[in-house]
Amino acid sequence: MSDRVKGKRIFVAGGATGIGEAACRLFCEEGADQLLITDINDTAGTVLAEELNSRSETEVTYRHLDVTREAEWISAVSEHPSGFDILANCFGVGGPLVRPKVADTDNDAWHTVMDINATGLFLGMKHVIPFMQSSGHGSIVNVVSIYGLIGPEFATSYAASKGAARSLTRTAAVQYAKDNIRINGVYPGFTNTPMTKDIHNDPAIRAVRLGQTPMERFAEPVEIAQGILFLACDEASFITGAELVIDGGVTVR
Repeated sequence: MSDRVKGKRIFVAGGATGIGEAACRLFCEEGADQLLITDINDTAGTVLAEELNSRSETEVTYRHLDVTREAEWISAVSEHPSGFDILANCFGVGGPLVRPKVADTDNDAWHTVMDINATGLFLGMKHVIPFMQSSGHGSIVNVVSIYGLIGPEFATSYAASKGAARSLTRTAAVQYAKDNIRINGVYPGFTNTPMTKDIHNDPAIRAVRLGQTPMERFAEPVEIAQGILFLACDEASFITGAELVIDGGVTVR
């Protein structure tokens, strides 16, 4: 442990599994004072919070949060009137829901994906930023996707939602730089998470994705979480609006 977030109050949305879980573990290892984990997977979130409380000196709590519901964001934030130094938005939805091409995309599926991946991101920043303004500092890291940078053959609604997340992150970074609030994006490539398990178990899709990745393997969640940690901590004090791509070389091609 090197105390990279020592004394920090941290909010991880979508922290129960996958990349969010890995980020929570790193934040505790690196000396966070308080950690709020939110998710809709209450079982995994509760178990993780209990484990981290028993293994670290960080005060860890878990609460349910549907990121599409503004009232739940307001409630989660208002329970911590001292605010947060760091917000990491690690939630997202993908999988079979997003696979159809434009002409075949169902309207309801489109709205579901946009509501979670784009509107949820907006709501989180909307309600955490005022507390950061009051304290005079803050760091927000949004987990976006390489599909916000490239045009995939499939994943219409997912790519659109991540493109929105990219623009929102860059816009907010400019808007709040003078408030000493840094806002950056992490752009994962193909990563082994619960969300991608079924996709990566499909031999055909697995072969295509590995073929697109020069390093010829998928990332593990902790490799993405290391990027979140870096952008969140004071080592990145002069970095805002950045796009940290962690993709094994996919976007280099």
